[in-house]
Amino acid sequence: MKKDEQIASQINKLEEKFKDSGQDLSAYLDGLLYQRYLTYWDYIHLDTLLSLQVPRTHFPDEEIFIMYHQITELYFKLILHEQKQLVEDNTNDVDFFIQRSERINGYFKALTSSFGIMINGMQREQFLRYRMALLPASGFQSVQYRMIEIYACPLQHLVHHTERDIVSANTPIEELFEHVYWKKGATDVKTGEKTLTLKQFEQRYTPRLLRIANQVKGRTIADKYDGLPKQAQQNPILIKTLKELDLNANVNWPLMHMGSAYRYLAKDKTAVNATGGTNWKQYLPPSFQKIIFFPTLHSKKEQEEWGKEWVSHIFNPKKV
Repeated sequence: MKKDEQIASQINKLEEKFKDSGQDLSAYLDGLLYQRYLTYWDYIHLDTLLSLQVPRTHFPDEEIFIMYHQITELYFKLILHEQKQLVEDNTNDVDFFIQRSERINGYFKALTSSFGIMINGMQREQFLRYRMALLPASGFQSVQYRMIEIYACPLQHLVHHTERDIVSANTPIEELFEHVYWKKGATDVKTGEKTLTLKQFEQRYTPRLLRIANQVKGRTIADKYDGLPKQAQQNPILIKTLKELDLNANVNWPLMHMGSAYRYLAKDKTAVNATGGTNWKQYLPPSFQKIIFFPTLHSKKEQEEWGKEWVSHIFNPKKV
């Protein structure tokens, strides 16, 4: 096709595109003519992005702490972006399921491998000082991570293991939500009452989380897998990818977080309380929580030993 013919074809396509907009193509071409060139810094809002680090103290390493958590939240948003596509897909396309799940695994792997910045990238003495200016804020308050869990599996899979015998798939969402495992981790270590951290989180995000849980009921990623034709469910690549996703989200990521907690909050066999008052030594270990998105894909032995090797290494490093 000659250049003039190609341009004429493109103009015809543009006219077709904009014919129902209330403006003719000429108006849009005028807008294109007057529009300034796009720059990299404008497109990603670089100046705004770089202005979002606002330390509360004068300690230099606090800025590292802020930036790392902001990066983490961006990765969480990427994970949610893929999860929403899976939840909204109605094609039962196994290749699509695998591709999006592999992307999620890639994001989790990036998160896990980058946690060395938190474990080795800050001075412990600085952290223990500037953390006091952050009270009662806590990483526990990351709503995106809770959303990731809710998109991944039915809410009863997220109920604390000590209370799973009192709930079922027929238990109302609102009741299930009262028994989710992470609420147990945000109780005062001395009184057993809800911490201010949890109260703040519930006040701000409970309506949103309940809305999402109701929206995806019967349509979570685990539900989508269960709804695939039997042959598709037996696809070995899909099984491997989903099992890897389970381990990345529920073993590798929380245990890297736990390694950081031990680096900064544990010393001489005693533990410093987290900024939100969360009981992190009981809340973070996967072997204590046994949160599994896709339990039918894991053997009984795998479920019984969920995260056990990692936890044994952290608690008793000389015995492993």
